[in-house]
Amino acid sequence: MPETRLTTPSFLVLGIIDKLGEASPYDVKVEAARTVAPFWSVPHAQVYAQCDRLLQGGLLSEVRQEGGRNRRLMRLTDEGRAALAEWLADPGFEPVEARERNILKLWFGGSPRILAPGQVLEHGRTLGEYERLADEVGELLSRGEREALEFGIRYERMMVDFWQWVQSRDDS
Repeated sequence: MPETRLTTPSFLVLGIIDKLGEASPYDVKVEAARTVAPFWSVPHAQVYAQCDRLLQGGLLSEVRQEGGRNRRLMRLTDEGRAALAEWLADPGFEPVEARERNILKLWFGGSPRILAPGQVLEHGRTLGEYERLADEVGELLSRGEREALEFGIRYERMMVDFWQWVQSRDDS
């Protein structure tokens, strides 16, 4: 079997299927939207493509559900479990690519007076949602899930602080 090049979306799919035990591509998409989407979005079509690649690479196995819609249910193979474990144990650093649209607008001369108020409001709203989630289900989350949620809280606090700073400069 040819070596499958694994990317972060590959590991997202492996990780979700590992957590669920078995899953269809649709289940993976739904679970990604429910859990990791705030900090790692993955397009719908990419989930299906990754599942097919990982299946062809021998990292997933597949069974068809009898009757009904004949859904494909996938599980990690031993190779898939080993690849996921190796990735989880790798402490390597990969720089974050911040893709904040309104930062790009600032760079190209967008008006802070126009941009900042909405950003303060929206990042503040998201921060409130994450803080409510932490209060409501924080103790039900695994350590890693709680730490990822804490990242979201700290990121949104930083963005609120940044946009308030932009707004306070008032020299546009």
